[in-house]
Amino acid sequence: SVPRCYLNKQLATVRVLKGDPAELSCTVSKDNVAGTWFKDGLKLTSMDGVVFEKKGLVHKLIINKAEDIHAGKYRFEGGDVKTEASIFVEDPPQVDKVLLKNLTSVPTVAKAGEGVKLRIPFEGRGPIRATWLKDRMELGDDTRIRVDKTDTCTTLSISSCDRRDCGDYKVRLKNDSGVLEINLKLMVIDKPQPPAGPIKVVESSANNITIQWKPPKDDGGKPVQRYLVERQQVGRNDWETLGETPRSCTSFTTSKVEEEMSYYFRVRAVNAEGVSDALESGEVKAAGKASPGAPDPPEILSASRDTITISWKAPRKTGTSQIMGYIVQKRKKGTVTWLPATNVPVKDKKLKVTSLKKGVQYEFRVAAVNAAGTGQPSDPSEPAFARDPTKSPGQVQDLKVSSSDSTSVTLTWNKPEVQDGNYVKGYEVEMRPCNSLSWTKCFTLPAESTSCRVQGLQAREKLLLRVRALSDSGPGEASELEACAGAAAPVVSPRLLIDDTVKSFLVIKAGNPIRVKIPFEGSPEPVVTWLKDGLPLPSRAAVSTEDGSSQLLLRAAEFSDSGTYTVELGNGLGKRETFSFQVQITDIPQPPGAIRLEENVPSTVTVTWDPSASEQWEKNLYYTVLKRESQKGLWHVLGDLIYNNKFTFTRVVPGRDYYFRVVAKNDLGASDPSETVRPWRIQKTRAEFRVKAQKYRGVNQNQPPRFLVPLKPHVVVMGSECHMSCAVGGHPPPKITWYKDSRDLSRDPNYFCTNDFGVCSLVVLGVTRQDEGEYMVEASNEVGRAFSKAFLAIKGNS
Repeated sequence: SVPRCYLNKQLATVRVLKGDPAELSCTVSKDNVAGTWFKDGLKLTSMDGVVFEKKGLVHKLIINKAEDIHAGKYRFEGGDVKTEASIFVEDPPQVDKVLLKNLTSVPTVAKAGEGVKLRIPFEGRGPIRATWLKDRMELGDDTRIRVDKTDTCTTLSISSCDRRDCGDYKVRLKNDSGVLEINLKLMVIDKPQPPAGPIKVVESSANNITIQWKPPKDDGGKPVQRYLVERQQVGRNDWETLGETPRSCTSFTTSKVEEEMSYYFRVRAVNAEGVSDALESGEVKAAGKASPGAPDPPEILSASRDTITISWKAPRKTGTSQIMGYIVQKRKKGTVTWLPATNVPVKDKKLKVTSLKKGVQYEFRVAAVNAAGTGQPSDPSEPAFARDPTKSPGQVQDLKVSSSDSTSVTLTWNKPEVQDGNYVKGYEVEMRPCNSLSWTKCFTLPAESTSCRVQGLQAREKLLLRVRALSDSGPGEASELEACAGAAAPVVSPRLLIDDTVKSFLVIKAGNPIRVKIPFEGSPEPVVTWLKDGLPLPSRAAVSTEDGSSQLLLRAAEFSDSGTYTVELGNGLGKRETFSFQVQITDIPQPPGAIRLEENVPSTVTVTWDPSASEQWEKNLYYTVLKRESQKGLWHVLGDLIYNNKFTFTRVVPGRDYYFRVVAKNDLGASDPSETVRPWRIQKTRAEFRVKAQKYRGVNQNQPPRFLVPLKPHVVVMGSECHMSCAVGGHPPPKITWYKDSRDLSRDPNYFCTNDFGVCSLVVLGVTRQDEGEYMVEASNEVGRAFSKAFLAIKGNS
């Protein structure tokens, strides 16, 4: 007997983009098999753009450029073999590549007050939903902004743009085949805002006035070129132009002033687009002849039983004329009356005050004198006793090195013994290298301190340190010792100590703090740098690095804080190490929008709702639909994990009231519900009685069933509705029966079948994975039968 032919390789289902080539191929076991190709049950002899090819055992169907007409179910038959597969033609939204590059690479620039139109033509299988977003929020029509859409393009129109329209825009094009997102940038340029105030008067004298301001907070999108300065004399109406300053200078000095005269000043910023509004000052008065300011408090140089010698420095503000001398005053400590120390002003800045009372404590102050008069007096000096000098304090006790490392030495000591009531007021610490003879002062410490740390040393550096006590009678005798800094710590390459406590992905609720602590090691101490998306951290972020760890803290997370954070270690020797982690900011969703109810299919209700505003930032958001059958009844879940904005309830009982509720959900929880206010009810239909007239039996016109329009394969998104239809002819009118994988669907409540004058439809509500498969419609009458088949493919949520 002749061996049978069998398949070595079956046909495989193909998904192809519209316009791309597609190919179906199978391999048989005999070379002499002449195969036949079928599409949707019809034999193919020729078809536009389709080529049939046979090479040895391989039979191919080749489509050079896939179009919508090429989608369908194909079958190959040859000899004893038969194999089937489908071609699905995907047609996602597309935009011309040259236009797309121009839109995304070059910002759109407009002048303030002008209208802007951003038009994006697109292609793809309809319907295509177009959405415009700015700063993650969807744009809608208002008094200035309008969003238009046709079947082939979408347009954003801004009638009169201003600076607040600057920013990043996103266009999202979506259909059943995919999503295309386009990022655009709009830049609006304008004249600058006024300089930031207030205007400060830096100097006001009899000869000149100096004013100062800050750059404008918004330069209008063009850099400030210069500032214009004007002046108005109080009591007059005209403004006088004083001059201008370059952009880098935000102060101006004018010498065109008159003593005791008052003025107003105003400043304007200038850029390439124009001149800003003015920043005006308050009233500024030019000074008259001024007396000197107050000197610093005098210093006590020495004391004896009836004299105290003091000195002082000239005041910082000398007034408008030269200082002629100083008035010196004295008072006993604890009193309020100041007495002159001399009869005439002292020209020198040093004075020996005589005729003092032994053992009394005195305070002193001085005031400068010029042609305008006597200036403000200084603050009082430190109190000093009129008495002979006492002995200096003794040496500090037990001076020693308590610890050291490669860059520092720590000293400790005990207080000296008190002699003749001469109490210690502080300590002075000095150091000198062993190869030097000069001492350098390190610290002056208060009396309570008996330790200090000398830093900034070199590894293994030897040096001499000394400490002396200070009192009213001067410094005491120094205690001295030799010290040595420790050896340098070994070089340890910087390394991040990442363990299970450090997460690479964080989900943070908006408003909660972001706190990430990264431990590390390294010697010398490495430099720690934090970045977000490759750029410096926002100003709200706080970074603290100490004791071998670095912490990032943002006290209240915002949606803009989502992104990739990187911590980088470097030791200045070329050694670097980095660690990156993702942060996702989320929140409990906002409620869905208004709910609408429609009866698209008899005895069903289709619930649609406006999307939650949280869809703009939450990728994992879904919806739950609930219903109850009275105003006070319990809510029951109808559908969960719904990723679109539509749900169809199929088991509606006519004459019964229904209320519906929709809730948005994500990983953090559920939103407040959106509910219907009025009940939904389908009226009961009344039975009708008809009397059928006797039909006239004429010429036999019976015809067997035939499909005028066959079923076509479908690709739908999970959770949406699917409408499958065909057209059938024949007489008497054929009986229509639908099957899925050979199972009769007539009594399945999840499917709705209609037959309107030969147009037969099957509606699949809320498509799930279980609905994927082969569907067949059978048309039969007393003369014969006919069949049509198609494949339903399910796509995940897009």
